[in-house]
Amino acid sequence: MANAHDTGYKLLFSTPELVRDLILGFVPDEWLHGLDYSTLERVPGSYVTEDFGHRADDIVWRVKVGGEWVYLYLLIEFQSRVDKYMALRMMVYGGLLYQDLLKRGEVLADGRLPPVLPIVLYNGSQRWSAVTDVFDLIPPVPGLVEQFKPRLKYLLIDENAWSDRELASLRNLVAAVFRIEHPASPEAIGGLLSLLDEWLADRPDLRRMFALWIRATLMRKAEYRIVLPRIDDLQELKVMLAERLEEWAQAYKAEGKAEGKAEGEALALQKLLKKRFGAVPAEVLGKISTASLEQIEAWLDQVLDARSLDDLFGPILA
Repeated sequence: MANAHDTGYKLLFSTPELVRDLILGFVPDEWLHGLDYSTLERVPGSYVTEDFGHRADDIVWRVKVGGEWVYLYLLIEFQSRVDKYMALRMMVYGGLLYQDLLKRGEVLADGRLPPVLPIVLYNGSQRWSAVTDVFDLIPPVPGLVEQFKPRLKYLLIDENAWSDRELASLRNLVAAVFRIEHPASPEAIGGLLSLLDEWLADRPDLRRMFALWIRATLMRKAEYRIVLPRIDDLQELKVMLAERLEEWAQAYKAEGKAEGKAEGEALALQKLLKKRFGAVPAEVLGKISTASLEQIEAWLDQVLDARSLDDLFGPILA
């Protein structure tokens, strides 16, 4: 079942403008940058496998090359979690795409297959760690067998690979998407809404799409604590968010100060414990690291009168 991230990205990348900006902004290839993206066409991405199983690809687009109907196919898969076997999945998806093209007779004039660029767009919180070639999922084999190990690479676009400063330098819709997914601060969201409001002034369809996606994205992130009515207008969303984002920014700063104070108090407590009782056991350090600021302050008040660590922390060392 597709998660909210996948569904949201399918909505965004169902438009040619987002696909174009993904290639121009995040795929470093001069030849690809020189293609005519006004020829982009969405390709049906629902296939039936040979055993009658069903596979629905996330997004498949094709673009004309050199003014001729020699298509480059873009197979885009969205990921919010690292998948160790992503290379295998992309090999299977690519095979199903080619199988479907053969059935529809959409091959090159000489019977060869059109090129396909497999792309994995990842927006998880951790850096991507899986291999990008199915060849690397198979251990080395002596002799002849090594020559026949399959190879299929996919192009990884990891949102974590770009800093907010790098993304801010691009007038690019996909860069704005990445920045909204990982805002540098609460105030940054308001600025991004203003940018999109300006860039999409003459595109009511894209303004509506972005408004729906941004609302869903903000509500999906628990740390924002934002609840919004259904809004499909970018300007209305901008106005409604202004007050809520200001409240969130104040709470964000207050939490940051509280966390900083808790860390300082925890360090002071550890120093006092070491001075009074010697080396502090790992179990005690662990308990301190997960304690609230109020609990740490209570321990600080008691530490000078305590006769042992057990007096403060209970028999956790038993």
